[in-house]
Amino acid sequence: MSLLFKDRQHGAEISQISTVQKVMMFFVDHLRQALASLGDLWRTPTASLLTIGVLGLSITLPTTLYVLVKNTEQVSAGWEQAAEISLFLRKDVSQGDIQQLIKRVNLWPEVEKLVHVPSEQALKEFKQLSGFGDALQYLDKNPLPDVLLVTPTEKFAGPQSAARLLDKLRNEREVETGKLDIEWLTRLHGVLTLARELVSLIALLLFLAVVLIIGNTIRLNILNKRSEIQVMKLVGATDAFIQRPFLYTGFWFGLAGGILAWFAVIIICWWMESSIAALTQLYQKDFTLTGLSGSELLVVLGLSVTLGLAGSIISVARHIREIEPT
Repeated sequence: MSLLFKDRQHGAEISQISTVQKVMMFFVDHLRQALASLGDLWRTPTASLLTIGVLGLSITLPTTLYVLVKNTEQVSAGWEQAAEISLFLRKDVSQGDIQQLIKRVNLWPEVEKLVHVPSEQALKEFKQLSGFGDALQYLDKNPLPDVLLVTPTEKFAGPQSAARLLDKLRNEREVETGKLDIEWLTRLHGVLTLARELVSLIALLLFLAVVLIIGNTIRLNILNKRSEIQVMKLVGATDAFIQRPFLYTGFWFGLAGGILAWFAVIIICWWMESSIAALTQLYQKDFTLTGLSGSELLVVLGLSVTLGLAGSIISVARHIREIEPT
């Protein structure tokens, strides 16, 4: 009886080892086929480099446009913060009423900063900037009212939000009139929206081209190995086993193309940095061109690998099934 149990335990151990071996061989087989597909690319360097180059440059263009739009949005964010609403107060408003108005407006969530410019200070600045200082001395009284300069928060700095804030400020009884030059702000937002849509459209078309290019490259590889695939099917290889090296080929194409696009964007940013620095010096501004962050780089690499796999899956799923041994 003990011998019987001993044999059963020995059989269970064999079965358990066989399961572990199957799992290990699954990963080993995947690794072997991944390295084999990489070796195939290495043995055909010219064709592989051409495909990787086309893939990398196709991803470089939308990525570079994205970087430019991102930097433009950073610059425009500073412009929006500098946009101010000018409130011209009534002449008959006392200083106490003005201080009450300042306290009320400062409590609004739409307002980030408020600056009070008294009428005397406004007249003094006007004399200095206008060049009519001598002529203004003959005025009997100061014609300029007190002015409040209201800076909206970033959330309310858009054209529509700023316009609503202006209407709200105009309803205050101490305010004679208000002014906000939102036309340039509206145009800026329109240009940025158009740029984002254009980048998305270009990226979509180029990504579709990448999928087609990789799919056609994988298709040619399958046709070149038609006889080998027929032999593998004769000895019992499944379609999944045969497809795996071609899928890894698409993976390597995508990964290499993404890395190439990343280096190309770095070179383009470095090339443009001196020109942008010279331009910003003319406006006496400091601006540093921002490239891809770490998370954005991972997105580019992931997207490139996804495109490579998508192209290979489309081609492999169709052509492997059509090849059958005769």
